[in-house]
Amino acid sequence: MALHIVDHPLAVHILTLLRDKDTDPAHFRNLCEQLTYFMIVESTRELKTKDVFVETPVEGCQGIALERSLVVVPILRAGLAMLQPFLKVLPDVSVGYVGLERDETTAQARSYYLKLPELKGRDVLILDPMLATGGSAKKALEQVYGEGPASVMMVSIVAAPEGVDLLTSAFPDLPIFTASLDRALNGQRFIVPGLGDFGDRLFGT
Repeated sequence: MALHIVDHPLAVHILTLLRDKDTDPAHFRNLCEQLTYFMIVESTRELKTKDVFVETPVEGCQGIALERSLVVVPILRAGLAMLQPFLKVLPDVSVGYVGLERDETTAQARSYYLKLPELKGRDVLILDPMLATGGSAKKALEQVYGEGPASVMMVSIVAAPEGVDLLTSAFPDLPIFTASLDRALNGQRFIVPGLGDFGDRLFGT
């Protein structure tokens, strides 16, 4: 497992604004999109590429292209906040969805929706803004790994040590990308300092 923390000053600045309890939903959505662009750059840095040759308006030019097709899988509902930037940067990407919700009493993830494209031999990025207990991410990863992808990466905005430890134990080779590894989970299993309930702040509920 490799934990990658995106610590660019602009990324930290955006995250600070996301944490602010007075940030309204419209601004919150915009900030999340901005921060996700940083996450895209970092999480795709090691993807396999191949040489290609293109003609510019002036002359031929050697370049590179991604060797394998990509699939992004947001965990509903909060993961939708990170989807649009991926679609803008990678318009040919395929999209799958995993619907999971946390039981607030037990903190266990319950599956209510699953729709995945062909994953075999493809690179897959799992999107979940808050990696808290890791229960939802673990369940989603189990479903994805079962489809035989070439590689899988976990992309979050904020992570807690407990969630990282759970995924590390279950998937030792999984790269995890996050903008912050926060202190811990509180008694209600929310990340602290965190930024509250991401879905509620995103959708104003």
